[in-house]
Amino acid sequence: MKFQSRWLTLGVVSTALLLIVIDMTVLYTALPSLAQALHTTASEKLWILNAYSLVMAGLMPAMGALGDRLGHRMVFIGGMVLFGLASVTAAFAPSADVLIAARALLAVGGAAMMPATIAIVRITFHDPKELAFAIGVWASVASGGAAIGPLLGGALLEHFWWGSVFLINVPIIGVAALLAWWLVPKKAGNASITIDLHSCWQSMLGIISLAYGIKEFAKSDSHVLLAWGALFVGVVTLAVFVRRQLRLPRPLIDFRLLSATPIATGILIALVASMTLIGFELVLSQRLQLVLGKSPLEAGAFVLPISLGSFFAGPVAGALIGRIGCPRVIAAGLVMCASGIWGYLGLHEAGALAQVAVLALCGVGIGFSLTASSALVMTHVSEDRAGMAGSVEGVAYEFGGGFGVTIFGSLMTAVYVAHVRSAGIEAMAGSSLDEAYRNAHQGIQSPAVLQGAMQAFEASFTAVSGVVIALLFSLAVVVLVLTRNLPKQQMSG
Repeated sequence: MKFQSRWLTLGVVSTALLLIVIDMTVLYTALPSLAQALHTTASEKLWILNAYSLVMAGLMPAMGALGDRLGHRMVFIGGMVLFGLASVTAAFAPSADVLIAARALLAVGGAAMMPATIAIVRITFHDPKELAFAIGVWASVASGGAAIGPLLGGALLEHFWWGSVFLINVPIIGVAALLAWWLVPKKAGNASITIDLHSCWQSMLGIISLAYGIKEFAKSDSHVLLAWGALFVGVVTLAVFVRRQLRLPRPLIDFRLLSATPIATGILIALVASMTLIGFELVLSQRLQLVLGKSPLEAGAFVLPISLGSFFAGPVAGALIGRIGCPRVIAAGLVMCASGIWGYLGLHEAGALAQVAVLALCGVGIGFSLTASSALVMTHVSEDRAGMAGSVEGVAYEFGGGFGVTIFGSLMTAVYVAHVRSAGIEAMAGSSLDEAYRNAHQGIQSPAVLQGAMQAFEASFTAVSGVVIALLFSLAVVVLVLTRNLPKQQMSG
């Protein structure tokens, strides 16, 4: 492929990926406006947000396998067309039910596109150094693009109605689909790859149930029985799914690939790195709003250095992989991220410039780690199974984020409750700083109690940040130990 065509293809793929990840977060700022316009209930608002991520996570394994069988170009372009049609439907949705259905349809298109984006990168670039750099660009968009969603939504709502956050997808996806038809290599799929329908519904039911259970636990007003029921269904269904895959000659997801150290390491990094990043951003955004009094938009802008650092780090990490190898880039990134969070703990009372610098360092570290983990995975699978590998990595990202919110949100609550209980103010301070503020506004408690609640929150913030730091440092050591005996060519992707 000509030089220009390769990089133009990467541009098209990255544009499509950016739209997918933006749609995960663009409703954060638009939700109040559309909820008022469509007269949504609390349950409908939740499903408007969750339908997209749940359906996409559930469908990615099947769509990845479909791309491997039919060719990723066809599935990618078909996904873009569906994404564009769903965007129009969502923009002009007359009711909450129609909007929820449109968000689910958006997810079907996104699930078709997401594994295809990284698979197309894999089959387009053959030079190892160019491939590593291209994966770096892909990873920077995947990890940094979601932060653009709330800012884009806020900017559009300054001038247009809430449907504009969806309608903006249409011209972009239209141009990208035409360019994809022209630029993406016409590489035939592997017709011997079978799409086992039993495996498809098992993976979809299992992933959606497990992800829903995790999201339900992460809510402050969660229905415990519903959450446990969803987790039970998810775990049992996925156990049956895994058992079936190990018995099939051509499985939907080849779990035997996880016996290869580079692939297993890459998936582990995708899961844990996204989990720790989301966990830290969760407690940081709450601290910015509840302790420092920033608005949601101001809090989103304050943590933007993390995403920007990750965005710019991807291509740099891609260039470094050929020089020092994927494991060292991953370990260096994990250490940088941990150091950035550690620096914020020491500098969170310092000036804004110092805080921006350490948050950017955290983002650069995540960008390094996720780029190198994607390179480890994609350079150790054959081209005809690139879609399958991309879908597994995508699901790992999704579950990592869900686990991060649930685990670190629960830890934050536990530490907060322990501190207010030891101070004897549990009845008035409640189980969160939000609740303490509500009681204060209703005149139920004294300023001293609110001060104690804020100290308890700061203790919970420090505890969660400390756990994240320890986890990142430990993971860096684990990566170096797991890969110390790999041949040099494997370490370099």
